[in-house]
Amino acid sequence: MRQRDASTTLDGVLVIDKPASLSSHDVVAAMRRSLRIEKVGHTGTLDPFATGVLPLVLGRAARLAKFLSAGDKVYRAVLRLGVETDTYDVTGVETARYGGPIPAVTEVAAALASFVGTHAQRPPRFSARRVGGKRAYELARAGVDVQLPARTATLSAAAMLNMRDAVVSIEATCSSGYYMRSLAFDLGRRLGVGASLVELTRTRCEAFTLADAVPLAQALETPANAKQRVLALERLLLDRPVAIVTPEGVQRASKGRELAPRHIVTIAPGAPGVDRPIRLVDPAGALIALAETPPTLGVLHPSIVLI
Repeated sequence: MRQRDASTTLDGVLVIDKPASLSSHDVVAAMRRSLRIEKVGHTGTLDPFATGVLPLVLGRAARLAKFLSAGDKVYRAVLRLGVETDTYDVTGVETARYGGPIPAVTEVAAALASFVGTHAQRPPRFSARRVGGKRAYELARAGVDVQLPARTATLSAAAMLNMRDAVVSIEATCSSGYYMRSLAFDLGRRLGVGASLVELTRTRCEAFTLADAVPLAQALETPANAKQRVLALERLLLDRPVAIVTPEGVQRASKGRELAPRHIVTIAPGAPGVDRPIRLVDPAGALIALAETPPTLGVLHPSIVLI
């Protein structure tokens, strides 16, 4: 059973270069209207003031969203030392201003490096985290003193690109769920001068980069060209283990039935897990399902069926 072509059925990922001032939901709604399809979602929310890589999942690719958003993100950020806001970024209300001298470049670089690793991080009050069924930012805007619990997150790498006066540019690689706004706030507190984000651009989300991205205005102006930029299902999750299955195996997988060794032509080495399922492909290379490995040795269980 051959996978349908993503450029005509719109099953796949369209990477958008999101402009500032729009929410991720705004982008989804605009592209849903432009492409005239119902199933459009996104992976990895970007704040409205942020720009950059926003992968949109179209059609059956929506079933893969949790895996497409689980990988690392790379950001370029500009922050201003000496000023704090209630949102931790330039869109918020100023809450504190430091009037003393700004720390030296070496001190800022050392403080930034100290955040690399896995630590407990407290999300901003103005975030999409849910508190009692409501978004934290809704409560914060209503004047509720929201105190979100800290969550474990990882900053894999962080480097200062340049510093001019109180304006610092950095590049950071972090895990899903990491808040760059919180990093700016915490860095400012560690330096004793306060800080807030001025600009934020995501340059990579999982395997998707700015090189894959279509500017939103361009995608809306020429939807036919945007369709040609859709990444088909078989081009997704290529870092996961893969198994080629027999025609009989394809039929079994389409019904969610377990595959025995006789249904598998070959399987690439790898370490599958909860977040790294095995990709099942047909003899022509089309992605047909994701599978987990149950306790029975050699048996694959399709957990997400795509045909």
